[in-house]
Amino acid sequence: MISDLPPLKALVVFEAVARWLSFARAAEELYLTPSAVSHQIAKLEQFLGFLLFERTPRGVTLSDAGESYLRRVAGALGAIGNATNDIRKGMRNTLYVHSSPSIASQWLMPRLGRFVRAFPDISLFLSASPVYSDFALGQVDLDIRYGVPEWPNLVVEPISEERILPLASPCLLARLSVSVPSDLLRCPLIQSTVSLVQWPAWFASRALVGMPERFAFRFDRASMSLEAAVQGLGIALESSWIASPYIEAGQLRPVFQPDWSLPIEAHFVVYPERHAQRTEVAQFVDWIREQAGQGSEVKSAVKATRALPGPRGPRAGSNGGRMKSPHPNAR
Repeated sequence: MISDLPPLKALVVFEAVARWLSFARAAEELYLTPSAVSHQIAKLEQFLGFLLFERTPRGVTLSDAGESYLRRVAGALGAIGNATNDIRKGMRNTLYVHSSPSIASQWLMPRLGRFVRAFPDISLFLSASPVYSDFALGQVDLDIRYGVPEWPNLVVEPISEERILPLASPCLLARLSVSVPSDLLRCPLIQSTVSLVQWPAWFASRALVGMPERFAFRFDRASMSLEAAVQGLGIALESSWIASPYIEAGQLRPVFQPDWSLPIEAHFVVYPERHAQRTEVAQFVDWIREQAGQGSEVKSAVKATRALPGPRGPRAGSNGGRMKSPHPNAR
């Protein structure tokens, strides 16, 4: 009977907290406050008559009853998500896309007009957050992710090879005397803390082992690092792909010759195999890869040779200045 069913929202919150074992991470994923998550869990526990989690100074763990309950309801929530996906397959001309924040704001938004002109009949819903989508909930059709591609049971397609290189505003470059990589050690540098490629990796590629005593600015979003560089506050080590709107507008320039860049594949289109059956998904994947391949003006500014030390991409064996993002999709 319907009266025997707990609130669906509380179940969704419970599944997220159980998956993350964190009220804060679940709150971020669900766009809720931690207090709202706690309220939903308390509401569900009151409905059930037993505790789902054990609270300890080190965090939360599932109680025995919570583990048993999760095994039963997770399949039901997955079935709801699958049913939602199945019914949406018959609803043509709608597309739900989730993206990491910086690529959504810096690269995708400026190109949405092109998508509308290419596919005027598709209604696009775009969301952005630093948390990967949970396809089991049936919320999105595809995800644009940043990071090391370790996502089993999903189709993972690289969007484009990117070039990581120092970028600065023309006004800052006019004030600085920079001709060789070692000159950067006395310049204001901007660190993007969640980037897979960090300054030590770039310096190592130029046979330098030195590092500045401190960074002028440190940001946890590529968009903020780029904005700071545009304002002339320092030199950012960023992807020419993400920075392409600024490079095209003349607001940022590569500091050095284009072959002094590091190649990487770090942005991916990710979706379940069953979503490939949707025409809109296939069209969007083809479109975004086509857009990534355009921009000859930017490519000519940052085109690099293959004679760079070390293997390509974030899957290199040793860290070498590369890092896993402390938070998935944090760019």
